[in-house]
Amino acid sequence: MNPCPAMNSLQSTFLALTRQFTPNVSSCEKLWDEIAACYSEHGRHYHTLRHLEYMLYELQAVKASLHDPDAVLFALYYHDIIYAPGSDNNEEESADLAAARLAEISCPSPRIQKVVQMILATKDHAASGDSDTDFLTDADLSLLGVSKAEYRVLSSQIRQEYARYPAPVYHAGRKQVLRHFLSMPQIFKTRHFYEKFEGRARENLEGELRGFS
Repeated sequence: MNPCPAMNSLQSTFLALTRQFTPNVSSCEKLWDEIAACYSEHGRHYHTLRHLEYMLYELQAVKASLHDPDAVLFALYYHDIIYAPGSDNNEEESADLAAARLAEISCPSPRIQKVVQMILATKDHAASGDSDTDFLTDADLSLLGVSKAEYRVLSSQIRQEYARYPAPVYHAGRKQVLRHFLSMPQIFKTRHFYEKFEGRARENLEGELRGFS
């Protein structure tokens, strides 16, 4: 995988982001501590701080193209803060928590609503008509386009998160997810991510799907 920012960069970026909205440093640090704790919960193997690091790295390359980079960053940090394997409400609960936390630091309501909509868009990763949202969801999927060896590691991490499900149940659900992405006319909505990851992502998804047959 491409090199990612160090953990202190992930933290410092978040603290700099939140300090634009509140002078209360301890409040900002408390919000970061909550994020770090949630993404480090027992049972997480893929949806971790490492995932956020990778997304941050990929979004840095398109920062100049973002209309509201602050909203995109907030959505990045909060999009998987609530994650229970098999739940249908992870995105909604993550969006609700993001809205509550951003209100605590006096983030303007219009920006909070944009963050909420971007987090909800990570549920199906469909084209949104909003370029900031498409950049976020593309970054969220960018790990699909890593090398075959790295993709195998990521696939095993996702399987670990669903370890309580027996193989037949997991395989059925996973094949549905793979077919969902492969049925898309384009997995990646933005030109930058499409050109960088589309071909390899489809190869990886198709290879994983063949492995279940």
